[in-house]
Amino acid sequence: MIKVSFTKKTFNFKRPSGTSRGILTEKQSWFLHVWNNEAPNIIGIGECSVIPGLSPDFSSTVAYEEKLTATCLNIDTDLTQWPSILFGLETALMDLKNGGTGIIFNNDFAVGKQKIPINGLIWMGDVDFMLQQIDEKIEEGFSTLKMKIGAINFDSEIKILHSIRKKYSKEEITLRVDANGAFSFDTALDRLTILAELDIHSIEQPIKAGYWSEMHHLCMKSPLKIALDEELIGIHNSENKKRMLETIQPSFIILKPSLHGGIAGCQEWIKLAEMQNIDWWITSALESNIGLNAICQFVAEYDIHLPQGLGTGGLYTNNISSNLYVEQGMVSIVNAQS
Repeated sequence: MIKVSFTKKTFNFKRPSGTSRGILTEKQSWFLHVWNNEAPNIIGIGECSVIPGLSPDFSSTVAYEEKLTATCLNIDTDLTQWPSILFGLETALMDLKNGGTGIIFNNDFAVGKQKIPINGLIWMGDVDFMLQQIDEKIEEGFSTLKMKIGAINFDSEIKILHSIRKKYSKEEITLRVDANGAFSFDTALDRLTILAELDIHSIEQPIKAGYWSEMHHLCMKSPLKIALDEELIGIHNSENKKRMLETIQPSFIILKPSLHGGIAGCQEWIKLAEMQNIDWWITSALESNIGLNAICQFVAEYDIHLPQGLGTGGLYTNNISSNLYVEQGMVSIVNAQS
């Protein structure tokens, strides 16, 4: 018989990290531990990661832990509306099935034989701080950078992007930007046109989620390719997913298992997107190395041709130890059993 329990851990950021949900100095995650009574020493672990203000299944710690408790008592409970808990349970059970060794998907990445290209993430902040991060990421060997915009003056952000382009052409550095819905519809097209002149690869979520008609208009008119992120949150039904993609017709979708339906939900999003010739990549949602390891292995199940958003393993001072390793813009597992 499968048994389940959970624990909670607070992770401390190495430096305050600016997001569309404010400045983060710490981050909570819950860990589901699953085991079988017949072999109690073999334990599968899965991470339930939330971002307050963004995660659709987190309103308070009390309500979240009540659902975790119910899940521990009955792993067949409906987790459709709780994607972060679903992801934690899915991956814990897969880990248990593979002997509690941290192998979620038994593929080349899991045994250290594959590297995944990733983007370097530039956090929001003042101009000097953002330029400092850019220089660091380029020195570390990243060829794709993702810069969050919308937190400071747009003209200042354009100057930063201009300074990058003066040093590095689009052949040398691919630039992605993430607006987190910061633009108004009235100003969005003008701003997308300005960004396109800087050879930006794509922009995530230029306007707030939920405005399908307006987002479709931007996708049709913008000279810059648009990726959907927050737009996918809360859409669980297959027909609704299909309808949204058909209505908006984005160039890309960006998937986070903790936000977009766990492993199963992301698999469905990918299948539906590919049917409409919409490309995709996967990012972590500030998971610790436990969740990040699972997401990396999930990504490796696919034929990867775009850099993924999996470079968050070095965020915390007290991260859980891991064999994940980032070098020259690639994440891999080192010292893994082959």
